Amino acid sequence: MPIVKSAIKRAKQTVKRRERNVSVKRDVKEAVKAFIAKPTAAALSKAQSELDTAVKKGLLNKNTAARRKANLSKAAKAADVKLAPAKKTTAAKAAPKAAAAKKPAAKSATTTAKKAPAKKPAAKK
Repeated sequence: MPIVKSAIKRAKQTVKRRERNVSVKRDVKEAVKAFIAKPTAAALSKAQSELDTAVKKGLLNKNTAARRKANLSKAAKAADVKLAPAKKTTAAKAAPKAAAAKKPAAKSATTTAKKAPAKKPAAKK
């Protein structure tokens, strides 16, 4: 057992991180196995989502996850499973565009009102 205070803290942090990492890895394996057992669009989506989560948490390299997702897609294609297209929300996207359109107009009005300070002539030696 560590004696130094910082080493004790490190040991506790390591245990917590390991539990989190094992949990995420287990979720990935379960999702992939569920898709292989019964290939459906929902299972494919879940497996790909779990792989993305593992990359985000730093457990898998992004290229490793991409390779696994490609293999899942290949298996889905062989089983005639297609991923449903993502739903677009027009109401949520319309509000930011309207706010963005207002900002440049307000900004241009403030820039025309302000003038750059005049430069002072260089002092002679």
